Amino acid sequence: MNKSKFNITPFLFIGPAVLLLFVFSFAPILVSLGISFTDMNLSGLANWSQINFVGLDNFIQLFQDEKFLQAMGNTFFYVIIGVPLAVASSLLIAVLLNFFNNWVSSTFRVVYYVPSITNIVAIAVVWSFLYNQEYGLFNYLLSLINIDSVPWLEEPVVARLSLILLAVWKSNGVSMLIFLAALQSIPKIYYEAADIDGANRWHKFFKITLPSMSFATFFVTVTTLIGWLQFFEEPFVMTNGGPLNGTNSMALFIYQEGFQYSQFGYGAAASFVLFAIVIVATLVQFKLRKTD
Repeated sequence: MNKSKFNITPFLFIGPAVLLLFVFSFAPILVSLGISFTDMNLSGLANWSQINFVGLDNFIQLFQDEKFLQAMGNTFFYVIIGVPLAVASSLLIAVLLNFFNNWVSSTFRVVYYVPSITNIVAIAVVWSFLYNQEYGLFNYLLSLINIDSVPWLEEPVVARLSLILLAVWKSNGVSMLIFLAALQSIPKIYYEAADIDGANRWHKFFKITLPSMSFATFFVTVTTLIGWLQFFEEPFVMTNGGPLNGTNSMALFIYQEGFQYSQFGYGAAASFVLFAIVIVATLVQFKLRKTD
């Protein structure tokens, strides 16, 4: 009797959490997978009899859709440039802040963290002014040194780079705190031993600091990569995917198909392509980490 109660108790504690996880995480994924094999749209949502099973047609059509292929290419562009830039810049900021242990360090931690918790709409208002081709601050500063105005959000490639700059600035805060915590957890005895051996700052950084932060670097890289693969807010509020679909991302494409054009089946299929890319990218990183 007592043994039976002992065995049930853990399940009673974790049961509500598992139930919530299934209802709000796994069940929507399974429903979305089912929808991706149908032609469900707004009329089908009102009358389920109008929903037809189309098999893999949505997936086949996706890879023949130039707009989706362009959005996929844009997403890879964001990831290839944005992820190394975001990880490296946050690591650099953390290392610089770690040199100080006074009010300067505390002040700049707040300065760098505030963008991470600021509403994206407020950020968009400020950066839209900065990027304005006629009245923006950036072009004004360039004009002082006789450089022509730059179409920050009007030319596709420049617009993608402008969005990357904005996203890196916004995301540095959280990654910086993780790196800073990892830096401050390294035992000082390592550096004292290196000093006795005559190691300079570069030797200590590459032989002690970076290896000691390998897990933090791995965690930041994985989470940053997943975030950039789902790049949505910046192109949505700044360019809405334009100009000429040049800044559209896969996540924004899914939103447009699912919520603007009400093509739920097509949008669900696109979301599963993105889901597969995220899973593969994450598994590759875990595999590399295990090899390391």
